Amino acid sequence: MRLSIVTTLYRSAPTINEFYRRVLAAAEPITQDIELVFVNDGSPDHSLDLALTLHRADPRVVVVDLSRNFGHHKAMMTGLAYATGDLVFLVDSDLEEEPELLTRFHERWAQGDCDVVFGVQQSRRGGLVERVTGALFFSLVDALSDQTVPRNIVVARLMTRDYVRALVRHRDHEFVIFHLWQLAGFKQVPLSVEKLSLSPSTYSLRMRIEMAIKYLTTTSTKILHFILYAGIAIFALSLLTIGFFVTRYLHSGVGVDGFTSLIVSIWFFGGSSTFIMGIIGIYVANILSETKRRPYTVVRHVHRAEDAAAARSNVIRVPERDQRLNTGS
Repeated sequence: MRLSIVTTLYRSAPTINEFYRRVLAAAEPITQDIELVFVNDGSPDHSLDLALTLHRADPRVVVVDLSRNFGHHKAMMTGLAYATGDLVFLVDSDLEEEPELLTRFHERWAQGDCDVVFGVQQSRRGGLVERVTGALFFSLVDALSDQTVPRNIVVARLMTRDYVRALVRHRDHEFVIFHLWQLAGFKQVPLSVEKLSLSPSTYSLRMRIEMAIKYLTTTSTKILHFILYAGIAIFALSLLTIGFFVTRYLHSGVGVDGFTSLIVSIWFFGGSSTFIMGIIGIYVANILSETKRRPYTVVRHVHRAEDAAAARSNVIRVPERDQRLNTGS
């Protein structure tokens, strides 16, 4: 059995060597046929140099170097596309998710009743703002999304080859990866894990809001139905209001006047129209992105052990994959 370990690199220089040592220590009792895939997501520090040093010293290390920073989720999908193992362990390299989780996940997978074992935090880590924004995000997802996701899910997960193959077949260009994890189906089992707080999160409040908007506008049709029902309700309310004032005028001769009421009405309907058009505009923008069919990551180079062997023997090789990777194609 071949085991692939996939992780991404972004400002990972302080932890990469310890991650390498610990994750291989957890993997070697399971199998000796190991592949460790590092995806350099345009890291501005010397993470790539450290990964290449490990690659030159250990033929099990594969380095996928992206041409720039494309984002955490797209980098993970790219790494999964290059993994070749019968089992694939996906985990972040910042050590907040312990590499030793592989042992627990494999023991649960070995029971033979599931295709995926994934981690879920018992309670969300971080300060008050992070916990509150996380709770609000999942509440919005539950209320507005077509498909709910497990709360406090983490990156760490052990997956079968069939599941990974189904996962990377998705052709979405605008996506949030935990939606695809659920959308791929198969039998998935959660395990409770603890996520450590070793470094500040690279996800700012602005990025969290953008991720929530992206998730809802790429997965939810409930929002469009809500807009339709809200429009119907406003239209019905306006008819009732008009009927009330007309009836009152015919019976008592009391007309409608007042500059304030006119301005309030204009603001209300103008704001509602702008809000609705903004939501629809986001949907249109996502449609535009999908129809362009651009690759969502561009791979500069893939460093594998056989590449070095071919260079030493002066053998001309055809690249195993086009470097402009459209993951899932």
